Amino acid sequence: MTTPVCTGASRAASATAGHHPHTPYASFSSYVRARGPVLLRTARSLTANPCDAEDLLQTALAKTYVAWERIEDHRALDGYVRRALLNTRTSQWRKRKIDEFACEELPEREAAPAPDPAEQQSLHDAMWRAVLKLPDRQRAMVVLRYYEDLSEAQTAEVLGVSIGTVKSAVSRALGKLREDPELTPVR
Repeated sequence: MTTPVCTGASRAASATAGHHPHTPYASFSSYVRARGPVLLRTARSLTANPCDAEDLLQTALAKTYVAWERIEDHRALDGYVRRALLNTRTSQWRKRKIDEFACEELPEREAAPAPDPAEQQSLHDAMWRAVLKLPDRQRAMVVLRYYEDLSEAQTAEVLGVSIGTVKSAVSRALGKLREDPELTPVR
């Protein structure tokens, strides 16, 4: 591509014709008519929504219109508008990151209220009193399984009994705990 050279004679001719020395477009409107479709494609490549692309181009062209008289070389207009498109789109992205939107429902669920420490202690004490009421062997198995967190096999090994004995004794102990009147309100 060759760059047109502007001589003194051509400057005078373009000045009398109303053109700026490096202005291939007679007016902003003629520029928009000539380059609009190409610039719209550029705007569409920056946003997925065609309506947003049109708004983006309109904003960039408004910025270009304001600067029209200051732009000396109108052959660089496409670059100017593209930069305005990018800057405008970048500003939109930044704004969307900090925007807040009112909605009918809260996006997060309410946290369950924290349990009352006094109630927890009361429950713990009641549970321990109920465990102490169990026969020695059942109490030992419940303590090893649930307070010491041993497996059925480990509990059987510690007590020198079979795993089946541990299973049946713990099951009977849990049944007694479920029926304990002090623990009834907890259920």
